[in-house]
Amino acid sequence: MAQRVRVQNFTLSSDGYGAGEGQSLERPFGHADPSKLMSWAGATAHWPNRTEPGGSYGLDDHCARDFTNNIGAEIMGRNKFGPQRGPWENYDWQGWWGDEPPFHTPVFVLTHHVRPSFTLGETSFHFLDATPKEALERAFAAADGKDVRIGGGVHTVREFLDADLIDEMHIAVGQVELGRGERFWTGPEQLTDRFHLERIPSPSGMVHHFLWRR
Repeated sequence: MAQRVRVQNFTLSSDGYGAGEGQSLERPFGHADPSKLMSWAGATAHWPNRTEPGGSYGLDDHCARDFTNNIGAEIMGRNKFGPQRGPWENYDWQGWWGDEPPFHTPVFVLTHHVRPSFTLGETSFHFLDATPKEALERAFAAADGKDVRIGGGVHTVREFLDADLIDEMHIAVGQVELGRGERFWTGPEQLTDRFHLERIPSPSGMVHHFLWRR
């Protein structure tokens, strides 16, 4: 089976924003409240960051579980890796996720300011100043025949969409409005020229959008 390029569990507000304004070390999602934006996933039994038994099952849990299914590498933008901009002040910062990040694969971080690779637990981080196509070639080579996940943020996913490199997407849309920040779309119909679209509402209030290439 051919390797695919996937977006998985990408969460938006009801007005199409993936993050708010004013990202900082203390506020990774800017003015957005991550507990409201991502609560659907954190409540599931198979959320990768779950440390205690319990959690919900059903559609939300199916999507959370699919986050790691057949993923061999991830590509993310620098804004998802951390809050710093411009040249690195030092190499002490190693991302938002502590000693055991939830990826468990090679992760390629797109940045104009490369730095040495490092490994935390089962995740290795590599920093590339590359086009989407070049980054994808590196990620495919590292994925050992599995799929590559485009992890975000908004700008990075849009870059890969603009380069027509994404095969399928799962986008979860919640009921919270952000009003400003990084906007991904005004509506999923913007993508139906290239993708089939199916919407499935969940009892949690989320609406899961599944898009796959025509």
